[in-house]
Amino acid sequence: MNPKVDFFFNKTSKWNQEYNKLRSILLNCGLTEELKWGCPCYTFQKNNVVLIHGFKEYCALLFHKGVLLKDTENILIQQTKDVQVARQIRFTSISEIENLQHTIRAYVYEAIEVEKAGIQPQLKEVAQFEMADEFKSILDEQPELKKAFEELTPGRQRAYLLHFSQPKQSKTRTSRVEKAIPKIMDGKGLND
Repeated sequence: MNPKVDFFFNKTSKWNQEYNKLRSILLNCGLTEELKWGCPCYTFQKNNVVLIHGFKEYCALLFHKGVLLKDTENILIQQTKDVQVARQIRFTSISEIENLQHTIRAYVYEAIEVEKAGIQPQLKEVAQFEMADEFKSILDEQPELKKAFEELTPGRQRAYLLHFSQPKQSKTRTSRVEKAIPKIMDGKGLND
């Protein structure tokens, strides 16, 4: 147990009992407990394996490379269509966790084996992501912006493309693009 993570398990939450049961299972799998993104994250040789987090309707284990797991029990869930690699197992009660604890351990051990083997997931190329028409037209009009965008890392490019394509209204997409131009020109990512 990592004392830096205790606050997560000690704070009042709808999922306290479930969180503590998940913590017990994960610690018994030989993982190192760390605090990342404000949540308990369990690592193997400094590589993220699984994270505990909660939402209004459920708590979950998030497997960082879940797409590489066999999912023999068909319980892994892709959070949104834009999540490429991570997968969740969701829980709404302590009894669900207790009934699945052997399966959870098996999935954790498989995830550890993925890390031991150094397997990396195949990510979609940036060109495979949808580009909002509003962003495309601005790039066509501003070659220096296009050059700056192309010089960003693939992860930063993906983040911008997703951010620009999410709104339903054209004016919102245009506003997002216009607000991001200075950051793109400075070589920064969406959240830098």
